[in-house]
Amino acid sequence: MRAMQPLVLFDGDCGFCKRWVARWRGNTEGRVRFVRASGWLLKLLGIPKRDMTRAMQLVEPSGRRSSGAEAAFRMLVWSPHPGTRFAARLGLLPGLKQGAGLVYSLVARNRRRASRLDTWLFSRVTEPAQHRWVRWTFMRLLGGTFLIAFTSLGRQVLGLYGEKGIRPIREVANSERYAAQGRWRRPSVFWWDASDAALVKGCRVGQGLSLALLLNLAPRLSATALWGLYLSYVSLGREFLSFQWDVLLLEMGALGALTAPGGVRPGLGKRDVSALEVFLFRMLVFRLYFGSGISKFHSGDRTWRELSACDVYFETAPLPTRGGWAAHQLPRSLRHAGTAAVLVAETGVPFLTFGPRRVRQVAFGAFTALQAAIIATGNYGYFNVQSLALGLWLLDDAALRRVLPESLGRDTGAGPVRGPSLLGTAVSSVAAVPFLVLGTTELLRRMGWWPRGPARVVEAVDWLEDRALPLHSVNSYGLFAMMTVERPEITLEGSDDGEHWVAYPFRYKMSEVDRPPRQVAPHQPRLDWQMWFAALGSPPSWFLALLVRLLEGSPEVLDLFAANPFPDHPPRFVRAVLHDYRMTSREERQRTGAWWKREPRGLYVPPLTLTPGVLRSSGGPPLSWHV
Repeated sequence: MRAMQPLVLFDGDCGFCKRWVARWRGNTEGRVRFVRASGWLLKLLGIPKRDMTRAMQLVEPSGRRSSGAEAAFRMLVWSPHPGTRFAARLGLLPGLKQGAGLVYSLVARNRRRASRLDTWLFSRVTEPAQHRWVRWTFMRLLGGTFLIAFTSLGRQVLGLYGEKGIRPIREVANSERYAAQGRWRRPSVFWWDASDAALVKGCRVGQGLSLALLLNLAPRLSATALWGLYLSYVSLGREFLSFQWDVLLLEMGALGALTAPGGVRPGLGKRDVSALEVFLFRMLVFRLYFGSGISKFHSGDRTWRELSACDVYFETAPLPTRGGWAAHQLPRSLRHAGTAAVLVAETGVPFLTFGPRRVRQVAFGAFTALQAAIIATGNYGYFNVQSLALGLWLLDDAALRRVLPESLGRDTGAGPVRGPSLLGTAVSSVAAVPFLVLGTTELLRRMGWWPRGPARVVEAVDWLEDRALPLHSVNSYGLFAMMTVERPEITLEGSDDGEHWVAYPFRYKMSEVDRPPRQVAPHQPRLDWQMWFAALGSPPSWFLALLVRLLEGSPEVLDLFAANPFPDHPPRFVRAVLHDYRMTSREERQRTGAWWKREPRGLYVPPLTLTPGVLRSSGGPPLSWHV
């Protein structure tokens, strides 16, 4: 007998079998018939009853019969989803097929235990995993993150990058050295116009595009434009746009543009997300956390090896919160347990991102708890929002629909879902190749397994890396690989006579010992953050440029501070003083009201003044020492 469709015969009395048949039925979308085995049907098809008791049977239209794991793989080849067909063909390769057959036999002999394990790993959900809701929610969060980023940058852009800012972008745009390297090495719209008006307008356009993405207006076009515009700032922004969450936002934006549905108001999108696109997002989640974890081991940092990192982390974090101060008061044993938990979350849990549904949910819960702890104890801009948004890709639509309101389905145009088209799959596969190759290479390098392989392959990957590097769309991540054990802080002071000094108050950075730590995130105060880095070494070039702007009385730079101690005229002299800060104990806090205690460490930069009538090489008056 020949069937017009592939026919699967299964044990209708086995709950485990029925659950998997329900999953396969949804995955094959009517292209395969599933029938409970019966005596007369087995006789009609010429299938021995003993074969049916051992394994499921597949009869294809050609008359070919297969059983067990081979039958499952051959049946899934009929799926309309390209990713499923590809995985099924892999399972039919020699070696893999035999291994799958052994696993199938083991499960068949222990169905009751396998059923319990199946429920724990995959839950009782039998519908195929879909990710339209995940994509819809992620794109809204991506738009919100871009809105935060452009709004935060807009408040500082002139002070950082304007004509009278610390690091004018025009200097880079007019630099012969950067032009000689090739503008394609630093792609930016500001090569053509780096005026103050253009910098401000860019942030306003970014806010408008972010709102469009939030409102689901032309999401693919909006995400692509947001990625290109933010890349324009990062390419020429140097130190103040060099944080890991800046490049992470670009990588998320690039993947978002690849995954976003087309159209002006696509709702959830008529087609599901391809398996390859889902894998790229999960791979990014893995690289983000595992990169941070493995870098802590490779750094050889003593505090991580001894589990004492949290003894100093809360006190030395760039911009701690009141929660960080409270966590610093915890018993040492709890702080050491917290350090161990971080290492487990960043080195062990990431491997769960590629597991079954329930396992991924466990990973999602662990990562969410880690981000909640980071939010409570430190200010890391919009990094936590990004991380939580990425974590959604560990879930599927069945999980999200439990928490999203039912009315949202009507508002977003939920309807019958179709798998990715053949053309769409081909286009996304080609576009995903650089992300897949470079992401894999980055992981192999982290684990010390690269370069290996044929020389031509290594050369090809190096060529691809060189071309992709300016786009900042596949990056390395590794937060706090080396823990800072001290907290030096810089105080900027000005004077009219060189004897009486007045401090410039920062908006968010540590200064007065009785001022409580502030909750700043998701805003990213870039000068305050870079001051923390500057205190750890010798004065960087941008720091000297900052001193020049204070001596010039630049209004845009002064807006970065909480107040201007010289409102009538700029000071004649400026200097930088270094202090060592430590958090107070609970008893000291109750007794003195201070959150910090500090001790002077000397001058970071001695008193400086401007020498009139002489030009610097960069076009302004030079600094001279004041003794």
